[in-house]
Amino acid sequence: MAFTIRDGVRLHWRLEGAAGLPVLVLLNSIGTDLSLWDRTVPLLLPAFRLLRIDMRGSGGSDAPDGDYTLPMLASDVAAIMDDAGVARAAVAGVSLGGMVAMQLALDHPERVSALALICTSATMDPVAWDARIATVRAQGTAAIAEMGVGRFLSPGFAARHPEIAETLREGIARQSDAGYAGAGAAIRDMALAERIATIAVPTLVVTGTLDVSTPFAGHGEHLLAIPGARHASVDGAHLPPIEAPGALATALRRFLCADEAAQAAAETLFDAGLRNRRRVLGDAWVDASLAKRTPFTADFQAMITRIAWGEIWGRPGLDDRTRRLIVLAITCALGRWEEFALHVRAGLTQGGLTADELKEVLMQTAIYAGVPAANTGFAEAQTIIDMLDKDA
Repeated sequence: MAFTIRDGVRLHWRLEGAAGLPVLVLLNSIGTDLSLWDRTVPLLLPAFRLLRIDMRGSGGSDAPDGDYTLPMLASDVAAIMDDAGVARAAVAGVSLGGMVAMQLALDHPERVSALALICTSATMDPVAWDARIATVRAQGTAAIAEMGVGRFLSPGFAARHPEIAETLREGIARQSDAGYAGAGAAIRDMALAERIATIAVPTLVVTGTLDVSTPFAGHGEHLLAIPGARHASVDGAHLPPIEAPGALATALRRFLCADEAAQAAAETLFDAGLRNRRRVLGDAWVDASLAKRTPFTADFQAMITRIAWGEIWGRPGLDDRTRRLIVLAITCALGRWEEFALHVRAGLTQGGLTADELKEVLMQTAIYAGVPAANTGFAEAQTIIDMLDKDA
């Protein structure tokens, strides 16, 4: 176990991963310790050397009495980086950890190469935090453990993983009262909101779709005041390293390991594919499809736009009409009726396909793919033709 002593306070940390990789510092939320990252670490180790830290008041670090401050906690991180031999690194922090990461970038800018601010904020309700601190100092952390878990995890995840919820609950209840109260004071007294616009490193803001503590509205959105900051959303509540480790690791690796040339090429392919998609399907349908994207489906939509629409529909060997006829035959044969209906409607309304040509495709399909498939194809197509005639 590795420890750093700063101002008489012993601070626990762990360095893991291949020595030649870039270092990523991981900071935990209030009420947790460095084990917060256990489910995410295996997904990050192929790309990073990881420095995990128990901030004062948590885990294996000392928990002195009194109020802590964000500058104090940021200086603790800088001291640990010194002992770990890390001159400069990217820093990812959850909740309180994100606040400390911002403070580190402000007070020790030479130590930070990039920030990942996860389910965090630059301002919180000081009255609410003062009340929580008073409760902990009077009744102990057990008094707020149930409430803490309710904010940390979404109800659905907690129901599916009662063992994780119970581990978090016990972890909060066992945490030092002085440590939790001291860290709570750092949140209560933070002074970040007026300064974050001066942060000058690449920054990723990650918010949870079900986070009730620091949602995008009112919290994450304000962090985008950091110049050039980008936003990523992951499904889940306040602790993505536990609830959404795959999505979080993907967002971190995509941001911190970005190849600018590859990213520019991907954007060029997407733009080209989008132009083809609009030409073949029409603006109204494409706009509606893009509006329905979610964090879960966005990558898939981007992929098919780049590859299917950019690469295949952009090839000069066949014209759009021929490609559409091929798609209709294949989707009918495979029973992919949603895609079949899409191209029937687009072909008849965008031009380049007549009802007679559609009939011939289905007749041909009946011979080579079976009468039942063609029979359903005729029924699906007739429904669309009737609707279009009614709207005409």
